[in-house]
Amino acid sequence: MLQLLSIILFAFMSHSTDIDAKEPKLKPIFNGKNLKGWVVPENNIWWSVADGVLSVKSGPNKKASILWTKKPYKNFVIELEFKFGKGTVDSGIFIRADHEQLQIGISGSLKRDMTASPYIAGKGYPVEAKGVKELLNLDSWNTIKLRAVGSKYTSWLNGTEVMNYTSETAALQGPIGLQLHGNREMEINFRNIRLAKLK
Repeated sequence: MLQLLSIILFAFMSHSTDIDAKEPKLKPIFNGKNLKGWVVPENNIWWSVADGVLSVKSGPNKKASILWTKKPYKNFVIELEFKFGKGTVDSGIFIRADHEQLQIGISGSLKRDMTASPYIAGKGYPVEAKGVKELLNLDSWNTIKLRAVGSKYTSWLNGTEVMNYTSETAALQGPIGLQLHGNREMEINFRNIRLAKLK
């Protein structure tokens, strides 16, 4: 009996080690102090950093803005925390180009929250993330994770997998962007932005 328990325990520990080995090590791409490593928009009045938090809010003309990484990426996992600010928050993570993104907040076209769902230019939202209403914290920090491998996207919200989608129009290499949507009053905060490259 003791020998059988030892075999089962060894198998479980080996399996757990295999799972841990497959998890990529996420490294910060936002240093919490300034916008080093990011392409800062000309005449920037939208993006600011304080106390480890990256904040973006609408300017007086309600112009859109995207904060892009300087580095391009192919396959990757990105994880960050976000917290909604004032206004109608319509933001997201652009995936290697500006025509595909993972939504954060209210969809301008659908007029409802589509957090963790993919937005594809020309198609809208081909799939909707599941269980977001129950998972999303409207008044505190949330964690969102996106895995992009080739044209396949997977997203997690607060530790729960909520979406899988394979895009026919995915850019296979390019920078990652954070969005400030135009034509609305909004504010959103980000922190602990981390990324791991995948093979």
